[in-house]
Amino acid sequence: MFKKKKRETEHSMFSNIMYFLGLMFKLSPGLVIGDILCGILRVLPPRLIAVLGIKYIIDTVTEGKDLTRIIYAVLAIAGVLIFANLANLIYREFYWNMERERLYYKLNSVLYEKAHSLDLESYDNPDFYNNFILTIESSSDNIQSLLGLVQHYIGNVISLVTIASIIFTIDPVCLVIILASILIFMPLSTKIGNLQMGRRIDNTKFHRRSDYFQRIFYLQDYAKEVRMNGICPLLLERYNDAANDVIKNQDKYWRKIASCYAVQQVGVQALGFMFLLPLYLGYCVLVKKTLSAGDFVATFNGANSIAMSLNFLTVWAAAVFSERAKMIEKYRDFLKSDFKICDGARTVQNTEPKTISIKNMSFTYPGNPEPTLKNINLEIKPYEKIALVGYNGAGKTTLTNLLLRLYDVTDGEILIDGENIKNVTVSSHRDRFSAVFQDFQTFACSVGENVALSDKVNSEKVLEALSHSGFNKELKNGVDTELLREFDDEGIMLSGGEAQKIAIARAFYKDCPYVILDEPSANLDPIAEYKLNQAMKEASNHKTVIFISHRLSTTVIADKIYVMENGEIIEAGSHEELMNQNGTYAKMFTLQAEKYKA
Repeated sequence: MFKKKKRETEHSMFSNIMYFLGLMFKLSPGLVIGDILCGILRVLPPRLIAVLGIKYIIDTVTEGKDLTRIIYAVLAIAGVLIFANLANLIYREFYWNMERERLYYKLNSVLYEKAHSLDLESYDNPDFYNNFILTIESSSDNIQSLLGLVQHYIGNVISLVTIASIIFTIDPVCLVIILASILIFMPLSTKIGNLQMGRRIDNTKFHRRSDYFQRIFYLQDYAKEVRMNGICPLLLERYNDAANDVIKNQDKYWRKIASCYAVQQVGVQALGFMFLLPLYLGYCVLVKKTLSAGDFVATFNGANSIAMSLNFLTVWAAAVFSERAKMIEKYRDFLKSDFKICDGARTVQNTEPKTISIKNMSFTYPGNPEPTLKNINLEIKPYEKIALVGYNGAGKTTLTNLLLRLYDVTDGEILIDGENIKNVTVSSHRDRFSAVFQDFQTFACSVGENVALSDKVNSEKVLEALSHSGFNKELKNGVDTELLREFDDEGIMLSGGEAQKIAIARAFYKDCPYVILDEPSANLDPIAEYKLNQAMKEASNHKTVIFISHRLSTTVIADKIYVMENGEIIEAGSHEELMNQNGTYAKMFTLQAEKYKA
């Protein structure tokens, strides 16, 4: 079923090429038009000079005309070549380099906007995620390769038509001999192109393997592991194996390509251009006297020009266009990806907390045979502090993701103040929440922007939020201090605990009725954890707080604790109530408490 659908929706090579050209033209018409003109200027003038310019000079000499004409011809030829090269140079240096970068960033902006609009579910699909990565990584290559191909393609088409027309006016039989010599051996040219493309594809696969080892030895992520154990010889051995595979691949192809190329060149050049064509031209010049010496040279040079153009247009360009079209197909697939989480009709106001009701809720991740959550029912009252606990894989984070509408429930419903969260717009719904995720991220921007998650920063609120989170690192430029060093060489680097405190500060900073904290104290020491718990109690009196924690010392402050196991709620109550039940929660808490005593 999937394969059939793929064939039905796949676009042709021409359609993909025109689609991407149209996209580039929409974003930068000057660059596309400029490259086309550049291709004509690069290919046509030197080939015309090789045909018409040389013919004129030879005919002038052999006919005994005023030799000053040769000087004028040479100056004209030099002028044309200088103009073409200068125009190309000015275009590339003063426009192309800068405009290509602009186009690259514009195209990536389109991709990033699209990625931002898609559901989190899309990232759980390996095919989608691989296509997304490939699309982003190939964006610049698509621009440069396709513009270069189009440039050379149009230049060669115009050159082919122009030179063929000139030779046709000199003698149509010459054009027939040239085309016949090329077309007879065209299957060999096609085979050479296919072999070269196969070699390129295989090389790419093997180079990816060797690139893996490059990452291992230059990325800091691997530095400690590589230096603290004996894995380096194994890695180098694997790297050598990967390098040998590349060499073997070259050996696999070069003999075939070389033998085909030799036969093709001997056939076209020796038989066609060095024997049949000169024989016919010599007969016309010396015996029939229908052609001049200039015609002889012009036709001979034109034959080589036509051969180069036809070989490029029918073999090399076709193969590379085909490869590029496959990349563009992935680009199109990504841009037409649709989202499933749709806006409701109403925009909800960000006001005081209301009752959250989860009724008969179940959820199954796409592609999974079994549900992750099963028939969840719970009610969270305004201003309550709720803790979700349980072993890994119990479904705690999934529940909060559904509450944020990062996914939509499979069955059941989530209500806030009696209204299904699907009935309001996604942005206004999420604006009611502040969430600190277990896999939180810090960004390459200022501390203030990291806390506010916006370029509009209230410095006093940022400092207050940082104080509540326990962040006490000295900041050279206050909240304007840059984090990370992507954009500022003096940006500060944070420890895991410091980065988590920045993330926690976001929850204190944002004016919203609901806060979700997923493992808020995972990277904190016991003292910092205690201070955070106290700060959370003080700063979130006016908010509903839902937090997930494996450190059960944190759950003591919760008004109600829900214990989850295998996607179901198996216990619910306050800390005292659950301890009295002597169930799963009591066993987990007692076990952790004994570790602290030890």
